[in-house]
Amino acid sequence: MHVQAITPQRVADGKKTSALQILTLFLCFMVVAADGFDVASVGYVAPLLKQTWALSPAQLGPIFGAGLFGLTIGSFLFGPLADRIGRKRVITISLVLFGLGSFACAYAPSPLWLVVLRFATGAGLGGAMPNAITLSSEFSPARSRALFVTLMFCGFTLGLAFGGAVAALLIPRFGWQGVFVFGGVFPLVLTPIVWIWMPESLRFMARKPRYQAEVRRVMKRLTGDANTPIDEIVAEPAQPGAVRETAVGTLFNQRYRAGTLLLWLAFFCTLWVYYQVSSWLPTVITGAGIDASHAARVGAMMPLGGTIGSLLNARLMDRLNPFFVLAGSYAIAAVSTALIGFSIHEPMWVYVSVFMAGFGLSGAQTAANVLVAGFYTTAARATGVSWALGVGRIGSIIGSMTGGILLVAFHRVEVAFALFAAPMVIAGIAMLVTGWLYRGGTAAAA
Repeated sequence: MHVQAITPQRVADGKKTSALQILTLFLCFMVVAADGFDVASVGYVAPLLKQTWALSPAQLGPIFGAGLFGLTIGSFLFGPLADRIGRKRVITISLVLFGLGSFACAYAPSPLWLVVLRFATGAGLGGAMPNAITLSSEFSPARSRALFVTLMFCGFTLGLAFGGAVAALLIPRFGWQGVFVFGGVFPLVLTPIVWIWMPESLRFMARKPRYQAEVRRVMKRLTGDANTPIDEIVAEPAQPGAVRETAVGTLFNQRYRAGTLLLWLAFFCTLWVYYQVSSWLPTVITGAGIDASHAARVGAMMPLGGTIGSLLNARLMDRLNPFFVLAGSYAIAAVSTALIGFSIHEPMWVYVSVFMAGFGLSGAQTAANVLVAGFYTTAARATGVSWALGVGRIGSIIGSMTGGILLVAFHRVEVAFALFAAPMVIAGIAMLVTGWLYRGGTAAAA
């Protein structure tokens, strides 16, 4: 991985993490929590939308899909923009667009308008998560970068859980509109807090004269000394014969091209399987004759396993080759996902298989976010993270659409879940190959 300390050695690798680093991680935590809330809220209001507008399940599909399409477009647009104007600025823009879009959803007069507004909301949100990952990586101490970024990303899980709690409080009093209003107010309230207190990336601002005053302010908050030489903090050695190129060009230059394509393949497969399993697992469980409350408890094993898997992967990635750690996580995900189909009628084993599928699958996705944030050089890092997530979200759209087709085509859940697991094998192989190509630890080693 291309990981270098972005703070003075005594701050980044010393025993004490600075207050600014903690604040930055907390604010990024809140940004991804807003993302998680949005993902959860649509699911909770879906039954009310269906009742209000007399929608069929097929008509609800575009409402769900519009947000994912918007996220995909937003990821591709905001990544290069963040590498031009800064991570903090794009996060702020995304929060404003996301908040206004979600607020407008509460007043959608028809399903078509809601689809349009959900797309706009997703597009606005598309720049928030990738840049939160990028900024938290750049402000994390090198010794524990994977753990710190993983803890930050747990905000997404908190947002998912918080979404359910808020929906339960708001829906009886304000209906489905109240959920969207809250989903708009939250990021809009967060926006000035982020703008005032979140620092811009020192790596991004290095060697850019127009950011000289801002660099000094961040340096004073970070080290207590506004005159600390920036080159001592964020220096990245120039590559022999290097020429100035765009962020997109960097992703496909000779040094990064193979890694970019392999990482995209892994992201595509990971989110394909994640959305395929999470979307269709409740249907499969209830279809096997298991009551809804039992099915909910089984489903809860997946995020629980994912949280534990993410934290374990983070500790291993700070000590071992991260590509090989992810390959191991994909192997666990593949085996466990296949076993779900065989254990669906065994009460104890279905808990175990779903838990281990979440452990491997969600753990791998979170770890992949951490890995890609440290893979690219500063000038292309936000684009690298955003575009990898954008490709992954294309996989999520395909996964949510193909799960039902496979279940119907093969009739047997054992066969369907074995096929669900196949992309995990491909993702694991992609990580192994990437780890071999970049076995020196950075893209430059290739």
